[in-house]
Order: sequence, then structure tokens, then C-alpha cells
Amino acid sequence: MTAVSGAAATLDEAAVRSRMRAGDFSGALELLAPDEPGADSHRLYLAAVCYRFQGDSAQAENCLNRILAQDPEHGHALQERGHLCRDRGDADGALRAYAYACRANPSLVASFRGQLAILEARDNREAAARVRAQLAHLEDLPRPLVAVTDLLARGRLLQAETLCRRFLQESPRQVEGMRLLAEIGQRLGALEEAEFLLESAAMFEPENIAARIDYVRVLGRRQRFAAAREQAARLRGEHPGNPQLESLHAVQCLQAGDYDAALEGFAAVLEQMPGDPVTLTARGHALKTRGDGDDAVAAYRAALDSSRHYGEAWYSLANLKTYRFDDGDISSMSELLQDADLVTADRVFLCFALGKALEDRRDFADSFARYAEGNRLKRSASHYDADAVTRELAAQREYCSASLFSGLSGAGAPANDPIFIVGMPRAGSTLLEQILSSHSQVDGTQELPNVLAMSQQLRRRRVGDDVPGYPAVLEALKPDELRALGEQFLADTGIHRHGAPRFIDKMPNNFRHIGLIHLMLPNARIIDARREPMACGFSNFKQLFAEGQEFSYDLADTGRYYRDYVALMAHWDTVLPGKVLRVQHEDVLDDLEGQVRRMLDFLGLPFEESCLRYFETERAVRTPSSEQVRRPIYRDAKQQWHNYAAWLEPLRDALGESLVPATSTPDSPSADIH
Repeated sequence: MTAVSGAAATLDEAAVRSRMRAGDFSGALELLAPDEPGADSHRLYLAAVCYRFQGDSAQAENCLNRILAQDPEHGHALQERGHLCRDRGDADGALRAYAYACRANPSLVASFRGQLAILEARDNREAAARVRAQLAHLEDLPRPLVAVTDLLARGRLLQAETLCRRFLQESPRQVEGMRLLAEIGQRLGALEEAEFLLESAAMFEPENIAARIDYVRVLGRRQRFAAAREQAARLRGEHPGNPQLESLHAVQCLQAGDYDAALEGFAAVLEQMPGDPVTLTARGHALKTRGDGDDAVAAYRAALDSSRHYGEAWYSLANLKTYRFDDGDISSMSELLQDADLVTADRVFLCFALGKALEDRRDFADSFARYAEGNRLKRSASHYDADAVTRELAAQREYCSASLFSGLSGAGAPANDPIFIVGMPRAGSTLLEQILSSHSQVDGTQELPNVLAMSQQLRRRRVGDDVPGYPAVLEALKPDELRALGEQFLADTGIHRHGAPRFIDKMPNNFRHIGLIHLMLPNARIIDARREPMACGFSNFKQLFAEGQEFSYDLADTGRYYRDYVALMAHWDTVLPGKVLRVQHEDVLDDLEGQVRRMLDFLGLPFEESCLRYFETERAVRTPSSEQVRRPIYRDAKQQWHNYAAWLEPLRDALGESLVPATSTPDSPSADIH
């Protein structure tokens, strides 16, 4: 959703709707003033409705175009476009618009009815039956849950949570309400509560396949892979031959690291659904993760042979980092992006894939344009609040003081098993993990969500009437509580370990929670993976993350996030001196052995030659750098940002002179390519 302008904030919506109900659309438009600069999406949507009822389709379309240019997933605007197409006899356009509207906002009854009317008129019985079933489900929902669904689609999570909880207080066993509250919880990071809700829903209605699928998926998100696989296997056994459930089970096998079982499951799905691009792409992910790069490429190409519009397959090829697109690929992607009917998700994937393809061709201007468009589309659907993040990190500095740590000295679980690698994404943490996990005494795992989940649990506590529970609540925790948290972390992460005495958690965002980590695991070691700010910032901007890292969709937000990160790390250095070892990515590239010895000394581990030959270590790598860390030292990206220097002023300004000295920008942007 676009930001609400000052003008829109003072809109008397009750008066507007009163005039609309009375048929006074001209009067309503006077109040709406849609031609004013900065008119927000809600004002423009109401104006489009008024123009349509006045018969002015051109003005209505203009309002909708302005909304959708900023927010392509605005469900109500897409629905209104469907109405315009229907009224002018464009049934195909109406059907597409209604379908997109329902995908963006599944609460839109009018869009389902609009699709159904067209499909029935065409005697398309199979498609009509699917839409009829979806419409029936929506019409059977209690009205408060329809409103919750609408609020969710519009990103109003706190309002949706309040309304849903109020409904469940009166109907505590309403499974669809439980599913919606669980979805809200997952978006807010409250995974434990979401798991409890969905486990309960599956118990109350074991025949409700949708609730049980949700339960499997939340178990996977909590990285309870054994439990997720068990539940998926149970579902598959109860409904043999169901390709959706076969695929669900295969995905859980993949998450659990059983690649043979995952590939066997994907093969079974493809027997029933030959050429299915989603399954072929998932197969490619499994092959990539276990290191079969050539076979992964073949799977992604097969997906594109089946459906050239499937954007994720294009991006998966680009995300290998080592793949090079040919002229035909670039022409195909460029042509697809001209298709006005291309859904936003596919458009985003294609923008980032084409950006990488053009970067490899050294066409930096067009490459940046594609990266910028992909990020603009992602930002339009995001609700990232840079001010809120700055306040959150400032709260860590306020409450996590030297006196807090001295007062709780000796609390927490004494084990020294965990090694946390923290920092900005795209700062070299995967390389450090690959180096250290090549040591005989260290297990590599992945980006574990456990610390983030614990912070969310603590956030729901309260200190006094108004103060958010976390991090303020850290002052109130007793030593036995902190020890229990540390032991819980060790127990919950045990599934990822393979017998070594030490293990790595490389969740980058854990830099926000070093205070919590130290209190519950005082002997844990922490490494800060640091990268030159312009290189790191641009690398985040051109990377399409699977989820999270919403700061990366805007150069100014990225620079501000990096600056806030550096400030917080400086605070940890002050209040916990010696707790964190800073490892500069550029130093690793220039002096691998020296930095390896430095890290191993910090961790209290003997030097092993295998850490220098990290690229020979066979293990699953799940991050975007997976193919790069399977090769010797990778210097290619060290100066890539210089090629884009002309367009990175917002990033440079947000970082500030203290982080980006004037000498960091060379006279010849392309001269430093390695």
C-alpha cells in the first residue's frame, strides 16, 4: 500500500460515502479531489468508483493506473478494473482482473462472482466449479473473518490480530479463525503461537486438509523438520495419489536434508503432472542445495521449457551466480516483461534475473534499471518502516547496558557450543561458515530462527503498563530463566548438529540480539561478518531474498539499516568488550590463512589445513552464495558496485561520510573489475 498523504489523512470518508450512497458522485469527487498531488491510493480508489458510476471510464482507469503503478497488488483496484472491463464488454480483461484481484485479496466476493458469471456464460464448467467452491467457502465464513482476511491482504496486521482475537474469544474452536490468527502470528514472527494454533486446529478438525497443511508448513518454518516430515507423511498416507500432498512431503524431506527422498517425491509428482514448472523448480532447488549444479540448471531449464512465464525458474538460474544467460534468454525475458498480463510475482523474478544477465554483459545502465524496477515492485507491497527499525535498535542500546551485564554475570547456560555469525546479509557470512564448518570440531547448520523467535516471545511480555516487553524485560529476567532460555536454544537446535562439539548459527539478524545471546549463553562466541558498506549495500539491493530483509528494496533504507547496524555493533563492543570478533570480508579475500588463524584462535580451536580448502567440503548450503563458496576465493564481487556508482547516490548519502569516505569512488567506475 502507498503511504497515506497528509491530504488523505483529513478525508471525511463518512461524508464521501454518504454522497456516493445518495448517487451524488460529483459531490463525492469534490471531497475526494483525486487530482491533488499526493492523493493516496484509498482516495484514488473511491474516485475510480465514482467515475465508473458516472460513466467516465477514462478517468476511472487513470485513477486505477495511478494506484497500480505504486501498488500492483492492490486488490480493490484490480477488482474495480475488472468492473470497468466487464462494463465495456471486455470479458477476457475482466476475467484476468478479477482473478488477479482474488489472488491479491481473497476476501473480494464481487471478484469471485464476476469470474463465475463469465465462466458460466462460457460454459467452462471445470474452472467455474473451482471458483464456485472458493466463493462458497468465502460466503460461509463469519463476517468478522472476512474482514480479517481483507485487513491481512492490505497489510493491516495489528487491526487484523485484534479483530481475530476478539472473534476467537467468542468462538474458540473456529478453525478458520485459528488459521487466520496463525497466519498473522507468522507474519509478526510469533511462530510458537502459530504452531500451537494450527496443532489445535488439526486436532479439532482432522479432516481439514488445509489446516493440516498449514500445520506442516509452520513446523517447517520453526525448523522442526522431523515433526514436519512426520505430519506430511501422515497426510500423504491418508490421501494416496494426491500430488499436492506428495509435493508437500517432498519439500519437508528437502528441508530435513534428505535429498534422495525429496527427489523421489518430486519425481512422483512429475509422473502425475509432467512438466509442472513449480515441481521442476523445486527439484532444481534440491539439486542445487546438495551441490549438483549442472543437474539443477537442467531442472530449471525444463521448467522454462514447460512455462516460459514462470519467473521463479528464470531467477533460480540467475541466483546460481555462476550461470550465464545467452542472447535468446535475454530477448525472452525482455519480451515477457512487456506483457501487461504478467503477474507481479513473475515480473519481480524476471526483473532480478534480467538485471543479473545484463550485469554479466556489462550493460550496467539497463541492469540497474531492472534491479530498480524489481525492488520498486517489492517495496510497493512492503510495509517496512525504517523509523521503527531505528527505534528498535536504539532500544537495544538503551536497555542493554554494561550494568545489566555485570549484574547478571554468571547467569545463563554455560555451554560454549554455539558460534554465532552475525552482520548484514551479503557480507560474507556464508564464506565464513563454510571455512569454519570445514574444521573437524565444527558443524555448519544454516540461518537458524531460534533467537529471533525467543525475542518475539519476550516482546509479548510487558514491563509496567505501556513499555514493550523486549528488550526492557531483560532487566527483569532471573538467572534461572536465562539459563532455561540457553538450554532451550541448545535443545531446539540439536536437530541440525552432526556430532561435532561446536556448531554455527549464521542468522545475520542476530546482531540485533547479542545482549540476549550473551545473557542466555555467556560462553558462546560471536563473529561479526563485516563488508565494505557500498559493496554490501549494493549487493543487498540486487539480491531478491526469499523473505525478510525488507530494507533491501530501497537504497536509502539499505544505507540507513547499515548505519544503524554499525552503531549497534559499536555499542556491543563498548558494553561487552572482547565478546565479538570483527572479520572484514576484504581481509579474508586478501589474506585467507591469516584470517582463518585469527578466527580459530578466537574460538579456541587448533588450526586445520581443511579450513583453507573449504571449497572441497561437501555439505548442503542454502544461501544465495551456495555456488560461490564451492569455489576457491571469490574476488569477482569485491568492486562490482563501482560499475553502478552513478546510480547509488541515495545509498551513499544514507551511509554518510563517516562510513563512505570520498576516496572510495574511483575516477573510472569500471576500472576495478577483477
